[in-house]
Amino acid sequence: MTYESRRTCRSCGGAELEGVLSLGTVPIADRLLTTENMDVRDMAAPLDLVFCRGCALVQIRQTIPPEVLFDSEYPYFSSFSTTLLEHSRKNAVELIEQLGLGPKSLVVEIASNDGYMLRNFVGHGVPVLGIDPAPAPAKAAEALGVSTRVAFFGRELARELAEDGQLADLVIANNVLAHVADLNGLVAGMRTILKPKGQLVIEVPYVADLVAHCEFDTIYHQHLCYFSVTSLDRLFRRHGLYLNGVRRLPIHGGSLRLCVGRREEVRDSVRTLLAQEREQGLDRIESYLAFGERVRRLKDRLTGLLKAIRAEGKRIAAYGAAAKGTTLLGYCGIGAETLDYVVDRNPHKQGRYLPGNRLRILAPERLVQDRPDYVLLLPWNFADEILDQQREYRDLGGKFIIPVPEPRVV
Repeated sequence: MTYESRRTCRSCGGAELEGVLSLGTVPIADRLLTTENMDVRDMAAPLDLVFCRGCALVQIRQTIPPEVLFDSEYPYFSSFSTTLLEHSRKNAVELIEQLGLGPKSLVVEIASNDGYMLRNFVGHGVPVLGIDPAPAPAKAAEALGVSTRVAFFGRELARELAEDGQLADLVIANNVLAHVADLNGLVAGMRTILKPKGQLVIEVPYVADLVAHCEFDTIYHQHLCYFSVTSLDRLFRRHGLYLNGVRRLPIHGGSLRLCVGRREEVRDSVRTLLAQEREQGLDRIESYLAFGERVRRLKDRLTGLLKAIRAEGKRIAAYGAAAKGTTLLGYCGIGAETLDYVVDRNPHKQGRYLPGNRLRILAPERLVQDRPDYVLLLPWNFADEILDQQREYRDLGGKFIIPVPEPRVV
């Protein structure tokens, strides 16, 4: 597999990229294996985090071809998280009311996945168009009545949509800004399909939370960028767009919801976070170098805890064949010598194997049947939801290990 190792910033194009943290050579997340291809060599690449002194964007150097990351076997379906479904429903209802959306409006979502978000607009009679490159989630969206185009979004597709008169009152782009190698092409394309008074609503994981809570496992090859309000404001202004409002959200370990438009109407929420980032040093590399050192210490504590548990003769499984789990297990060197198997609620993942360590993925019911002593919770960002789901296992004496921000047993 070939990949690009960048020497210039994905946003401003500057050459002042400085190293923050190297996570080593890690398998490509979500490339789950089957019994037929277990002997195939893993697709893997280095994972190096860098900071741009020019625009303050934190990013990884490596770019894996998108057709490798989001192929026909891409297994992520958003609708298997009840937390995410409820989060999206509330957001959709709020946007319909705020923007007065109705039968003559158009909502376009980039990276619409299985229709988890747009289904809410369809239910209120608002026309929608989803755009997603992964065929399987797109097929699931169509089954829900969500019109979906299987394609990568960028400048070219945006021009085509605009020429066809498909201009949007609302463009949604949740957890996709970080996934696109041509960051400037994505933002330019969103502006192209946005009506003059339309609004972009974008959600991204917040680098301030990543740093504060040591969320190193959210760094993987699909996540090319890690945004601050400072870097986002500079990115949008470069394309004649304005970050006018921002809201902090707890989802995915800490995220931002951005309100972006063609007209400059910057609210205090943006000014406040810009000032806070300057105070916290998020526009300077020193804060990120300190983060890198904390990650290395967390690795030592987690691996020490797991070794101690195994030394007592206890058994450990894992919950969640999540992308972040690939980073955590790969960086920490955790495999079959420590974990017996992994369980996941998504039936599209069950029966497959994780890349790298070849751990088998089973249904969550296995925990009650098998009763391992401990379960390492890989998608810790949904800890409350998963701990509630697994009440029976916990009542039987099972314990969960939550690795981030500090390894703990619950």
